[in-house]
Amino acid sequence: MEAATHDLLALGVGDGLPVVPPTAERWEAMLDGVPSPDAVLGLVPPLFGELSARAVAGCCVLAGCRPGVVPVVLTAALAALEPEFNLLGVQTTTGTPAVGLIVHGPAVAELGLSSSTGMLGPGPHANGVVGRALALTLASVGGVTTEVTSMATTAQPARYGFCLAAPGPDDAVTVFALAGTAEVVPRDDLPASDDVLDPLADALTAPAHAGGGLDRLAACEQTVVLPPEIARRLDGLAVPEELFARGTARLGFPVSAGPEALRVVEAGGPGAKMLHLPGWMGGSRGVTRRLRSVG
Repeated sequence: MEAATHDLLALGVGDGLPVVPPTAERWEAMLDGVPSPDAVLGLVPPLFGELSARAVAGCCVLAGCRPGVVPVVLTAALAALEPEFNLLGVQTTTGTPAVGLIVHGPAVAELGLSSSTGMLGPGPHANGVVGRALALTLASVGGVTTEVTSMATTAQPARYGFCLAAPGPDDAVTVFALAGTAEVVPRDDLPASDDVLDPLADALTAPAHAGGGLDRLAACEQTVVLPPEIARRLDGLAVPEELFARGTARLGFPVSAGPEALRVVEAGGPGAKMLHLPGWMGGSRGVTRRLRSVG
């Protein structure tokens, strides 16, 4: 493992963490059932390397995934190539954005992903390695090299991988750019919806104050993660619309491109702690795609 990690990093492949050696046997097992693994499905910026199922499978091996995850990672990588996501900007900016991944539907259980306590780690193995496989794919195929094509002043840990799970009826993936994470707590743990919505609205204004100007917030997409007990307290409310109105009133300027640019995800374990995931103010919109079949 040490030798493989060293040799791959010398070739510009890897993220600096130890990797699982990509033996031929592991690679082929990851590709089991995948037709036309060498078909070129897209070009990944900044150097526009060729995206294929084989390339994805290799990154899944490196990340420590078990077989069966290629459809999820491949679909997510293709979603990140949509123009509105602006992957070139995300991968080359001096800012901190990372590519976040949300897996929806029955695939969550099938892959052993967690949408409960500690879902972002450390702990849930599948969340960590699936998120890392996507990050490795976009970086390795795209030719992301620190101080050459990636100029992030500090970057952030989510660039190693960031994967949420949201069980539901339909298999799909969402990719979105996130600038970081911040905990949000209900006001005095009171039961009224205002005591949840007001702190969240305050959080939504923070990127404008910290990110270089109100006008840049208009291009920003923001995400909030509500644990189940908090989501139940807001049942029946149009949460994105409520947050957009409250945040905009506080700021005197829209806190996003509109209510549709405020993503609300229900996930997490017991407790009242919420999560704010500010978007990238350089301009990126999330993309959702139905899970690509490779069988």
